[in-house]
Amino acid sequence: MVIRFEDAGFHRDGAPPVLSRLTLAIGSGETVAIVGRSGAGKTTLLKLINRLLLPTAGRVLVDGRDTREWDGIALRRRIGYVFQDVGLFPHMTIEDNVTIVPRLEQWPAPRARARAVELLDLVGLPPATFARRRPHELSGGQRQRVGLARALAAGPPALLMDEPFGALDPVTRLEVRREFTRIQEQLRMTVVFVTHDMSEAFALGDRVGVIDGGELVVCDTPAAVAASADPRVRALVETTTPPAVRGRI
Repeated sequence: MVIRFEDAGFHRDGAPPVLSRLTLAIGSGETVAIVGRSGAGKTTLLKLINRLLLPTAGRVLVDGRDTREWDGIALRRRIGYVFQDVGLFPHMTIEDNVTIVPRLEQWPAPRARARAVELLDLVGLPPATFARRRPHELSGGQRQRVGLARALAAGPPALLMDEPFGALDPVTRLEVRREFTRIQEQLRMTVVFVTHDMSEAFALGDRVGVIDGGELVVCDTPAAVAASADPRVRALVETTTPPAVRGRI
């Protein structure tokens, strides 16, 4: 799945632009990490991709189609979404949480169950141990892995991740990041990952984009971004000591 922003912007009536003049192409199988301070427009960028929001200027295209032309529900079922707070349904088992979208897509029950088994294995949660548990019985890192499995359940070609590891303790966060890297190396989905953590972006992104004041300042390889002299980029790079680069998770 290829995603394109063509001079795209978004603003609400009477308010300054949240995003302005955004031009960006994200290739099939690429992981692009978007970094910025709180309020920079990162989550808005994700919502423009899956049509939770429509651009007020320019265009956003998914697989060559303007998001205005997509049916919103159909598009969102083709794009997995992982949230920081996970958002698992507490009254459901882990298996039922994972298979929500396949069941909405009317998959036969045996196929949905087999998919849950496959994905729980993939994210390192043995289904014999975890499938019948409920979210409150899992640790934060385990719940985040379930959230990733749920996002992958219908086999989406693209995945959006909104600061998914932000609420985890440092050790668990490192473990889950490593799991994500392993899974992405296997599946090669198109991934757009937003974070305020530059070291995380350097570790996970094929390219790293920096948003400041609603504008995309740079989007390049981790090494090129780490070497940038732009003060808006330096302010984020200097939060890493020493700056992390991909492969040094």
